[in-house]
Amino acid sequence: MYLPPYFAEDDREILYSVIRDNNFGLLVTTADGAPLASHLPFLLEGDTLVAHMARANPQWEAFEGGAEVLCIFHGPHGYISPTWYVSKKAVPTWNYVAVHVCGTPRIIDDPAAALAMQERLVAAHEAGSTTPWSMEGLPDGYIDGQLRAIVNFEIPIARIEGKFKLNQNRKPEDRAGVISALRQSSSAGDQDLADLMAAREPDPSA
Repeated sequence: MYLPPYFAEDDREILYSVIRDNNFGLLVTTADGAPLASHLPFLLEGDTLVAHMARANPQWEAFEGGAEVLCIFHGPHGYISPTWYVSKKAVPTWNYVAVHVCGTPRIIDDPAAALAMQERLVAAHEAGSTTPWSMEGLPDGYIDGQLRAIVNFEIPIARIEGKFKLNQNRKPEDRAGVISALRQSSSAGDQDLADLMAAREPDPSA
């Protein structure tokens, strides 16, 4: 992606935290010169992304060629009005966080490994529930049928880059105006964006 130096974030742990908090990502590949994209839930395990898709989705067939794929994850984002700046010369923009991951997928054919991957995915998303659901108790035949209907795969992370476009190229008073305006919004996304901008404000005493 286009990545001016002042928007670049290369701390891998920070980028990993974006993926964990926004793990419904976009998988992008090409087939016969045409782009393909699927919206998928991912798990980040170590330095590897783990996911699955419907077997009826032809996108996984491109994995066998050994080409790299692109996974895209979005963090907080929102519209920025020029009326929020102290500076008079300004135009509207969009602040956002994005993380791009590249790697070569490996299909997981082993049934036991595929089942374990799904159990970990379920556990991760049920963790906050007072009565977490699990796959225990489902008939073996039903589970086997569901597993046959999907393709499990993992993507070891070969490259990762992050863009935190948060008005770093503007004056401190302009950034303060943006944070203040976002905090007045009723949108939870705007509130998250304001919190992130405030947390990343430079320490004037440093």
